[in-house]
Amino acid sequence: MKKILTIIGARPQFIKAAPLSRAINESNHLEEVILHTGQHFDQKMSDIFFTEMNIPAPKHRFNINNMNHGAMTGLMLKEIEEVVLNEKPDVVLVFGDTNSTLAGALAAKKLHVKVAHVEAGLRSFNNDMPEEINRILTDRLSDYVFCPSDQSIQNLKNEGFDRFNTEIVRTGDIMLDAMMMFADGAEYHSQILDVIGPDPFVLATIHRAENTNDLVRLRSIIIALESINLNKKVILPLHPRTQKIMEQAGIKSHLTIIEPVGYFDMLTLIKKCEWVMTDSGGLQKEAYFMQKFCITLRDQTEWVELTACGANILVGADTDLIIQQSLKISESTFDIPAGLYGNGHAAKQIVKYLEQCN
Repeated sequence: MKKILTIIGARPQFIKAAPLSRAINESNHLEEVILHTGQHFDQKMSDIFFTEMNIPAPKHRFNINNMNHGAMTGLMLKEIEEVVLNEKPDVVLVFGDTNSTLAGALAAKKLHVKVAHVEAGLRSFNNDMPEEINRILTDRLSDYVFCPSDQSIQNLKNEGFDRFNTEIVRTGDIMLDAMMMFADGAEYHSQILDVIGPDPFVLATIHRAENTNDLVRLRSIIIALESINLNKKVILPLHPRTQKIMEQAGIKSHLTIIEPVGYFDMLTLIKKCEWVMTDSGGLQKEAYFMQKFCITLRDQTEWVELTACGANILVGADTDLIIQQSLKISESTFDIPAGLYGNGHAAKQIVKYLEQCN
């Protein structure tokens, strides 16, 4: 039986881990050991996902967070290496583009353990984003790259992966698996609509460093949201880091600010909102899965398929553009076909491949 060491550390990775852990546990050929780096340490941003999504408890758990990138990645590398040496996995499985992802891939590769990267091949083509550096390096370190879309495969081919000893597999998107697994029961488990009330609303999130560390950008986004809020209630589940920065900078708001929410609450909010405004990578896709327009508060996105088809509108932190595009989509109908990211069976395809690969 092959042993899979799954490394997770941040909210989107918990979501992706749920359908994949279930598929691994149903396999007669794979055994999973979960390692949680602790990169997201707030209970609302971490533990709640294990509880809600029935992810097996991590066998190994660190508390590595709230550090600069180098210190965080370096300490994770040291600790993960010890686990790899002790567990002796056949494959180390990593997700997405966090510091946990890169540290896991690097620790495994240095010890000559196979690396599998879920959600591989994504590119925003902005090397100022730490996530871009993490995903590029992780792809290059990986033996198996599981790609969510045709575009992600093409990105890898453009970088010469056809010449590398790397196996490229189009699986579809694991987050679609998760949404299909949990969407029907989300409202039953969620009380979030009782919290926010019955009025129509727009869902917004802000957490990326490119927006929160730049007070000019942050103020511009908040001004735009305040303007939209005059005619349409804006619900803002506020990341603890963003809240602290706003308080320190004296940025006040009349938006409907709520605490960070779990996955079931978030699915319910996406389903019931009129459109989404976010700088999150995962939420851009979840909006598309729910057939909702997404105004993306970034200058680039790795989900270029969504901008190409019109589901996703890039606006950066331009106040006027955010307001203008909000007015435009408020009068539009979402009629963009589904299917860009597979059929919701990515986990089964990944498990089947891991069972058969050398």
